[in-house]
Amino acid sequence: MVEISQTVQIYARLREGILSLSMAPGERLTERGLETELLASRTPVRAALMRLESEGLVQREGRGWMVAPIDLAEIAHLLEYREVIESAGVRLACERAVDADIEALDELLASFDISQSSEEGLRSGTDFHVELMRLSQNPFLVTATEGSMTRLSRTRWLEVQTEQSRALAVSEHRAIVDALRHRDADVAVRRVVAHIHDTRDRLLAAIDSDRRMLRARGVAIV
Repeated sequence: MVEISQTVQIYARLREGILSLSMAPGERLTERGLETELLASRTPVRAALMRLESEGLVQREGRGWMVAPIDLAEIAHLLEYREVIESAGVRLACERAVDADIEALDELLASFDISQSSEEGLRSGTDFHVELMRLSQNPFLVTATEGSMTRLSRTRWLEVQTEQSRALAVSEHRAIVDALRHRDADVAVRRVVAHIHDTRDRLLAAIDSDRRMLRARGVAIV
């Protein structure tokens, strides 16, 4: 039990460092170095790294590890994937969701305070899209959305750094809920697609505006 708890703590600390870019993309890591830094034993360090690997935040490099570079091609592919998955999911949600489920989704959205942190913005956005897919009553669409949102977590963290960007995302989410409430599948699909396109544009703008600073810090962008 102690070892499991230590793994969770190490994972959370490393994940926060990676998402905030205090651990730069391309930075090399060793299990021995992390053991010393985190005052931990080898097994929980390795378990935490393997969990981060499954989320695309670290990757193996020979016998060591590396914070995964920001991969612009992967971001583009994931956003295309999200467009296909979430368009199908919201269409099914319009057919299958009961009114109480839609109102619960609206309540979830209303609970988000845009003045809070980027981490809160990241969590709120993920929760909204995952719960939206639950309304489709198709568990595979839920799993696919959870996976894509996790793989995009670091670049999404960059995109939600400002209160303005968080407010825009909430506004777009509200428009999707409104289409659901009216059971207008075509409008709901259009709004989901527009939201994903706008998210893509904000993501790329955030990366581009920070590119010089990121490269100066040795951040790997491929």
